[in-house]
Amino acid sequence: MYICHDICLRMKKIVFFLLFTLTLWAQPARVVDFKTIHAALSINPVKRNVTGQAKYTFELFKSTDTLRIDAQKMVFTHVKLNGENVQFKENKKQLLLYEGLRVGKNVLSFDYEAFPTQAMYFVNWDFTHKNDTPEEVQGQIWTQGQGKNTSHWLPCIDDVNDKALFSLDVAFHKSFEVISNGVLLEKQAQGNDIIWKYRMNEPMSSYLVMLAIGHFQKKTEKSASGIPLEMYYETKDADKVEPTYRYSKKIFDYLEKTIGVAYPWKVYRQIPVRDFLYAGMENTSSTLFSRDFVVDSIAYNDRNYLNVNAHELAHQWFGDLVTAQSGKDHWLQEGFATYYALLAERSVFGDDYFYNKLYKTSRQLIEAAKTDTIPLLNPKASSLTFYQKGAWALHVLREQIGAKKFDLAVKNYLKKYAFKNVTTDDFLDEVKKVSSFDVVAFQKLWLESAQFPAAHADTLLLKNTFVKQYYDLRDHRLDLVQNRQQILDIFNSKAYFPIKELLVYQATEKPFVEKEFLLQAAIKTGDIKVRQAVANSLEEIPESFRANYETLLDDASYETREAALYFLWKNFPNERVRYIDKSKKWIGFQDQNLRLMHLYLAYLTTDKADEKSKIYFELLQFTGTNYDSGIQELALLKLISLELFTEDVLKSLAYGTGNHRWQFVNFCKENIRKLLKDDQYRKMFTELEPKLPIREKTQLQRLLKEKEIK
Repeated sequence: MYICHDICLRMKKIVFFLLFTLTLWAQPARVVDFKTIHAALSINPVKRNVTGQAKYTFELFKSTDTLRIDAQKMVFTHVKLNGENVQFKENKKQLLLYEGLRVGKNVLSFDYEAFPTQAMYFVNWDFTHKNDTPEEVQGQIWTQGQGKNTSHWLPCIDDVNDKALFSLDVAFHKSFEVISNGVLLEKQAQGNDIIWKYRMNEPMSSYLVMLAIGHFQKKTEKSASGIPLEMYYETKDADKVEPTYRYSKKIFDYLEKTIGVAYPWKVYRQIPVRDFLYAGMENTSSTLFSRDFVVDSIAYNDRNYLNVNAHELAHQWFGDLVTAQSGKDHWLQEGFATYYALLAERSVFGDDYFYNKLYKTSRQLIEAAKTDTIPLLNPKASSLTFYQKGAWALHVLREQIGAKKFDLAVKNYLKKYAFKNVTTDDFLDEVKKVSSFDVVAFQKLWLESAQFPAAHADTLLLKNTFVKQYYDLRDHRLDLVQNRQQILDIFNSKAYFPIKELLVYQATEKPFVEKEFLLQAAIKTGDIKVRQAVANSLEEIPESFRANYETLLDDASYETREAALYFLWKNFPNERVRYIDKSKKWIGFQDQNLRLMHLYLAYLTTDKADEKSKIYFELLQFTGTNYDSGIQELALLKLISLELFTEDVLKSLAYGTGNHRWQFVNFCKENIRKLLKDDQYRKMFTELEPKLPIREKTQLQRLLKEKEIK
């Protein structure tokens, strides 16, 4: 799984680690091994339920009085074990079998019904109608197992150490695409439905089982080794396919060659879904990722999918093929996926890009180590630690023993433990076999200590010429007067963009008259990132520089345009109408950042009541639950900034508390708490509460009671 650490999805850092139930394995040795799980499912998006018939084969290693299968809030009928009807119990968390069990092979079958409140999400389904054309329909269904949640829609063993061969038959309306793991064996018409039959060729952990249902199209390529690469998209995003999936085949071929082990599954799919919980998730053979990364050629320059793409692909080996035994060894998945994604990006963008990203993460880790006392080999480590420190540990190891030995150790590790579960010792044992490297000292310094060895990291970073120059300018600032020509020479050179970007930011607090030549030079570079630094660092724009600054409005960057539009509007009141007119057709990213900024500024600019009303209703429209939560949040931010606390705005905040994305839920709750301090708004929320759906009503009731409790 991939969690963004910067602004691309406006996500907070979260702590993620794979938990696993100890129900069957609290004993010294495992009692059971599930071999195959086959389920025929029908999903009703109106009722939001799953009905299914399932058949499982498993082996009991010794006699046991009770077999437990994880099954959250499910109802079971027609339960048979080895062909015979058996008594059973269901306790809202598990299916319990206690008769008919025998040592050796067993076959279990049953019918079930589930109403998933986690792991399966029905997005925008209230706005999907039978008469809509595929282009108009936005409703989707997708799953997210996240370690132990698949049992909310499919009875299974929520333990990463139990790997089974999964196969799903899924019936759904014929106008939709249904995607799951493995090879699509066939599609079978059944009235208005199609039954999609998917088969896995190798076993996997249950948290990697997935479903995605929506109106998708796909583009297919083949890897150098002949693996079909299926890249999905919505019809309306057809013109974004190339920039979204740019370099996909290149990084697939690179990773397969570099890792040295053939891609372990027969197909690889990538499916963008609406309002996804994270940036991406490496379900076996079928990655889901956030539609926020579906970009046009301009958005590609700001927040492209390439790193997430490579990260989730690397997980097909590190996480899916070999899986960590517990949260303690979670870095074996996230650290490896992060590092190999960075190596893949290096193959596309070069060494300077690679070292710049290593430098940035090293600064994050140094800063985090000031307060973070949890080391990498701990299930409670932060995502930053698991991902970035894990990647750094691998980089250090690769540099110390050499790329050839490192690659050999990784290759041997993957082959030896294919379709099995692993520990850190398993990997380090393979390192010891190919080198005399002191893995004990390495483990203590990089895996067991909470500190980040900054000096060691800097030694490796300084192997790169760009980093040397960057450090020199960072530590020895150039004087704008005395070093004027040197500064100009740098801007006119082919120096990597962070060097020039650094010079712009170092001049932020200097008087404009002193730094004007520098800003002029930065603008003239034509480099998107360097020009973006000018847009973000110059909040007060002199009239003499206005024409130069206005050129930023045409940059191939939605982030640059947004910043430039706002600061120009703020600095030049007499030009506001012109800026509003220029931006009236702007849209921006999937979250419509430019459209929302335009509406916000247009509302502040006009004095006409009818125009203000029209803008208000368009902003309000974007807060509807038929839009992704990212758009809703930005629209609500604009309405809150404009102090438009109408009943409808308050209602949108209340509805937001029922969203499945915790980031948006927290945003709505915090803003409701602030408004509840005002008796007028407290009264409005109190009157609104009985009109809400049960989930949102419950959330608002709790918020209304918080003040009373305090």
